[in-house]
Amino acid sequence: MEIHLNRVDYMQVGVTSQKTMRLLPALGKKATQKVAIADHEGVITCFGMKKGEAAPVFKTLPGRKIARLDLGGAVGTPQEKIFVCSGSEVRGFTKKGKQFLTFEANLTESINAMHVSGADLFVCASYIYNHYCDCKDQDYYLSGDKINDITCLSTENLARLVPVLACQDRVLRVLQGSELAYDIEVPGPPSVLELYNKDGGDEILYGTADGKVGLVQIGESSAVPKWEIDNEKKKGGILCIDTYDILGDGVNDILVGRDDGTVEVYGFDSSSEPTLRFEHVLSESVTSIQGGCVGKESYDEVLTATYTGWVTGLTTETLKAEAGPGDEVKMSKETQSKVAALRAELEQLQVKVLQGREKYQQTSQSSTAVSAVPVFSINDKFTLCQDDASYSLTLEVQTAIDNLLLQSDVPIDLLDVDKNSAVVSFSECDSEQPNGNFLLATYRCQANTTRLELKVRSIEGQYGTLQAYITPRLQPKTCQVRQYQIKPLSLHQRTHSIDQTRPMNRLSLVGQFSFAEIHSWVVFCLPEVPEKTPAGDSITFHFHNTFLGTQLEATYCKGEGHFKSDNISTISILSDVLSKEATKRKINLNISYDINDESVSHTLKMIHPKLEYQLLLAKKVQLVDALKELQVHEGNADFLIPEYRNILDESAHLLEEYKKQPAHLERLYGMITDLFIDKFKFKGQNVKTKVSSLLEILDNYDLKSLLEFFNEA
Repeated sequence: MEIHLNRVDYMQVGVTSQKTMRLLPALGKKATQKVAIADHEGVITCFGMKKGEAAPVFKTLPGRKIARLDLGGAVGTPQEKIFVCSGSEVRGFTKKGKQFLTFEANLTESINAMHVSGADLFVCASYIYNHYCDCKDQDYYLSGDKINDITCLSTENLARLVPVLACQDRVLRVLQGSELAYDIEVPGPPSVLELYNKDGGDEILYGTADGKVGLVQIGESSAVPKWEIDNEKKKGGILCIDTYDILGDGVNDILVGRDDGTVEVYGFDSSSEPTLRFEHVLSESVTSIQGGCVGKESYDEVLTATYTGWVTGLTTETLKAEAGPGDEVKMSKETQSKVAALRAELEQLQVKVLQGREKYQQTSQSSTAVSAVPVFSINDKFTLCQDDASYSLTLEVQTAIDNLLLQSDVPIDLLDVDKNSAVVSFSECDSEQPNGNFLLATYRCQANTTRLELKVRSIEGQYGTLQAYITPRLQPKTCQVRQYQIKPLSLHQRTHSIDQTRPMNRLSLVGQFSFAEIHSWVVFCLPEVPEKTPAGDSITFHFHNTFLGTQLEATYCKGEGHFKSDNISTISILSDVLSKEATKRKINLNISYDINDESVSHTLKMIHPKLEYQLLLAKKVQLVDALKELQVHEGNADFLIPEYRNILDESAHLLEEYKKQPAHLERLYGMITDLFIDKFKFKGQNVKTKVSSLLEILDNYDLKSLLEFFNEA
């Protein structure tokens, strides 16, 4: 059962945060609903539809940036009171816009997630969870990693309200009072939580930063995963989820909003597995999504809010195609008055713009003129993609981007992104100079580009800073700089557990350092480690290398640290960086190694399928031009052997794949060379003179001869 939805734009407010738009309950069964939305300017706008126009119900005065908006009310009554949080303050408004609550939570950090249930208020700052009842402190919990979202279950099966936290370390934490009841491992960093059934129930939907959606059933002492939707098409991360029966089949459908602008509706077939029924792509990230009835009575719709504040509906109402200027007779009176009103508004805006320009010219030429730099918001995200071991840099600006300059002081490769229509040009770099650049690239954007997605791949062991200079189409010209750290073990990603049966190399450190100091070194070396020093006396983290599939275990406490990996190069990089960091702080380290020779052949066997595939791909790509020439010369390709005909048939796909992975082969050669040097470095031998012989073997690659060379050298 497919569904057709038509897009309607209602209005635009300021820049919005995640989950800051909600639909107020309808007064009748099929009546239209009011929309409440809050923005970064601190304004709450509540509007409804009258005669096809968005009519404001109320609008508050500007203030501090609003991070979340939720609805509440006494249990068993319509949830129509509006609650917002800005900084560490929570305010409550009636549906008419009258403020009835100001509550200062006195937190040291700003609130970034909130849930309201009756007289209970649950708020989260970066690592802190607080529960208040009637504005009195009830429970407190300090999380091991950043809290991204919170929701609460209230069911007959569970005797109490059960708060569930979505934490950055790929875990959902279920609380009981101020204690952790248990945690649930999920496949990616959870970014959003939503109750599957708004009237109660024990099932929770979660969305992850890498684009997966799942459902878990929460019990007293454990949870049961129900299903999970993988992100096979590599769409954006999940920012918002809602449930609503938009298909009209009596079962709640799942509405999903992603950070690449994708809006999805998942329905359920007889097997209770979610199936994609509708998809629409907006030009910017979807920060909030709701199902309900807004535009016209009896017509359901999916309502979305985007980063720059556009409130857009995807409605089940069939919208008639509006006629052009020559066909005005065919238009309904309602449409004619709408067009006339829009034209009048457009003329007023044009007059205002001209007046503003004239005023700006006059003030800028006066002797007392002061140059004012325009302020603009940037929504940026720098994340490691597990599938292709690359970093995705997403930049979203509230106004059109003119150009972007990327500068890096470490070697990185820029990868092709299909969605990116900007024109890229490279400048020559002198990396030999102190503080020299390895990369200088400029992206020139087409008109009205507000979102840009780039992909870069780093080399482990080489660390530094990637800087992005963003210049929007604003006058006077202004630019903002964002910095992103490329860490020494940049291609490692947190995981819940590792395979202990693999051959492991060990690195142990002993010295006069505190728990906080060694934790700061691990944060410097590895991504996805919380900056806050963990509670307790010691901690263990597990990682896997997204490029090779090797693994790492880090266990440390005050005065000692132990690191295990099946890749000798990982141990070598850690050893070099940790000793440098300790030397900077004048701390003496006693470093010991336990090297397992079997791990080298194990790592080479893990590299083997990737290397074999890349060599074959490079060989096929080399043949494409020659085969095409033969085909043109002979008039057809029937005379070629099937293998060559196959290469011709797949030539477009092969060339595209080769283009997407520049320097992939060189990367693998580099990793094997590093592995060779590191193996003998720990034995106190310098084998750099034998690297040329190793490269000769790689040019005529065969796993057996490569293993023999490593063992004999």
